Amino acid sequence: MWKRIRDLVVGVLIGSMLMGVWVSARAESGTDLASVVPFSAQALWLMKQTRSLLETYHVDGDKPTDEKKLLYGAVRGILQAWGDPYTRFLDPAQLKEEEIEVQGEYGGLGIYIAQKDGRTLVVSPIEGTPAERAGLKPNDEIVKIGEEVILGWDQDRVVKTLRGPAGSSVTIWVRREKVDRLLKFDLKRENIELKTVKLEKFDKGIAYVRLSFFNEKTAEEMRKALTQAKALKAKGIVLDLRNNPGGLLNAATEIVDMFVDDGIIVGMKGRFDRANEVIYATRGTQTRLPMVVLVNEGSASASEIVSGALKDLKRARIVGKKTFGKGSVQTLFHLSDGSAIFITIARYYTPSGLVIDHVGLKPDLVVEGEPNKDHKKDIQLQKAIQELKKSMGQQG
Repeated sequence: MWKRIRDLVVGVLIGSMLMGVWVSARAESGTDLASVVPFSAQALWLMKQTRSLLETYHVDGDKPTDEKKLLYGAVRGILQAWGDPYTRFLDPAQLKEEEIEVQGEYGGLGIYIAQKDGRTLVVSPIEGTPAERAGLKPNDEIVKIGEEVILGWDQDRVVKTLRGPAGSSVTIWVRREKVDRLLKFDLKRENIELKTVKLEKFDKGIAYVRLSFFNEKTAEEMRKALTQAKALKAKGIVLDLRNNPGGLLNAATEIVDMFVDDGIIVGMKGRFDRANEVIYATRGTQTRLPMVVLVNEGSASASEIVSGALKDLKRARIVGKKTFGKGSVQTLFHLSDGSAIFITIARYYTPSGLVIDHVGLKPDLVVEGEPNKDHKKDIQLQKAIQELKKSMGQQG
């Protein structure tokens, strides 16, 4: 017992002396301590005590310490304490994965997730992927991956665990509203190639445009789809944003700009000049055809920017269910060692001034239902077509 107390006292004394020497050195150099460290001297001492106690008394404390792992853990702890699931840290490997996804291809299940009230929720499965074929739905709560309960996991850890080489398998367990048991899904990963825009020609001159995500390729894909719709002599457009989890802000504003001639597309409000911006439409459009936009609870972020702008600018009627309510803007800040931080710098608002964050966008016409590959059985789509025909009739 005396030996343990002695070791602890010695550790504390050594730590105190080291801290005193360091603080003294900084003071002598004329540098203000607060300008070079992220915490007070007392807080740094607490962190030093914690590490010293772990290395001295933990059963595995004699094993080599991964300095970078400790550092990254501390950074994640700072961000987690901020209470914003969209402000997050990416180590260099995670940053590379994120860049691959934005460019449009990665290995995984084809599922977008978000964290809300401490839960990991499915925002939407991507059309034609293992997650969609298995039957995962928006607002399913992921509670287990394999045999591991994911309570307390951050979003990046969940994403990293779900992804993997094409052909490898993973089991996930979800909790679904109005289902009194956990649902088990055995999935095989695939190479997910994100073609974000798909065009179909319906009867009566209706062009159906399915937009599944907003990445670097989306604007060009949409231009091609609208050119093709013109060649097919389309008379109206149904833009389907259901289960679209969002993506790049600039892709969303470019899409809106294809349909409107002027006016505000989206505004952002934050704490510094760069975060306070209003983005306006530019002169000229890709099409002036009547249109209806489909949304649901899986429509988030960039999808809400597009639908909110088209609604407020009286360019389209919105049909479906209330959207997800992710109305914040994140900017990526690169750090000196190749890691990065996404920080929420602003909340966006629609042209009418509506803030959607944690609220969602209510459609002009609420219609229950969910997407169905058999378009004739898709209640929301059929209602959107009815609404579009009314607009086409008025225009004709």
